[in-house]
Amino acid sequence: MILTVQGAPAYAYTGGKPFDASLPTVVFIHGAQNDHSVWGLQSRYLAHHGYGVLAVDLPGHGRSKGAALRSVEAMADWLLEVLASAGVAKAALVGHSMGSLIALETAHKAPERVTKLALLGSTFPMKVSDALLNTSRDNEQAAIDMVNIFSHSTMAHKPSCPGPGFSVMGGARRLMQRMSQINPEQLFYTDFYACNAYANGDAAAKSVSCPALFVFGAKDVMTSPKSAKGLLAAIPHAKTVTVDAGHSMMQEQPDGVLEALAGFLAS
Repeated sequence: MILTVQGAPAYAYTGGKPFDASLPTVVFIHGAQNDHSVWGLQSRYLAHHGYGVLAVDLPGHGRSKGAALRSVEAMADWLLEVLASAGVAKAALVGHSMGSLIALETAHKAPERVTKLALLGSTFPMKVSDALLNTSRDNEQAAIDMVNIFSHSTMAHKPSCPGPGFSVMGGARRLMQRMSQINPEQLFYTDFYACNAYANGDAAAKSVSCPALFVFGAKDVMTSPKSAKGLLAAIPHAKTVTVDAGHSMMQEQPDGVLEALAGFLAS
């Protein structure tokens, strides 16, 4: 589905079904150097089980055009315009990593537009080490390799992997390389810089009044569950689910993540 947002084409995957704004809407927001495809299983399942799905490509990522946005706040503003362009008054937001910050900030900016909030692989502050930030600026391929290793808990598939015979790590690496080919303007650095610079997380979290869910990867070393104590304290009513995965939990434990999201959205 192609929308026009801020004067540029914006792509949202609708889960294999035409988008119907009269259904409860779920918006999926990917993380740094990714696109909508990281939500393949979860978005498709929900689209075939009573939800209108918009799994967006952020500007400069995937099929969305325009330059990558340089702040979480700007991405949240863009997301609200996506909802308006799609004719959606209210939606549940599901964000992973950088996408979780975008979802959180969107809920802060427009609480009346957000019905539920699911934050996966989230933490605040989402600081990026100087070494990784500088590598993403000076040697993007090296940064891709570093993050790909850090984001997975094992080189082997988990039993529930929906793609037997394929490499989860290899697929993640090729996706990030593809993002570099589509947008060679230091995309990874731009995304990491936005995560690193975002400073409104405490205030945004304290403002959350809608139902909320945290999904953590037990073996996540990118955004360790321990580092999310501040967010958990700021949103005391939030539910938490932990899956046996690293940061790339949607690929390592797709069924576990889907079960958590489907149960939360139905509750």
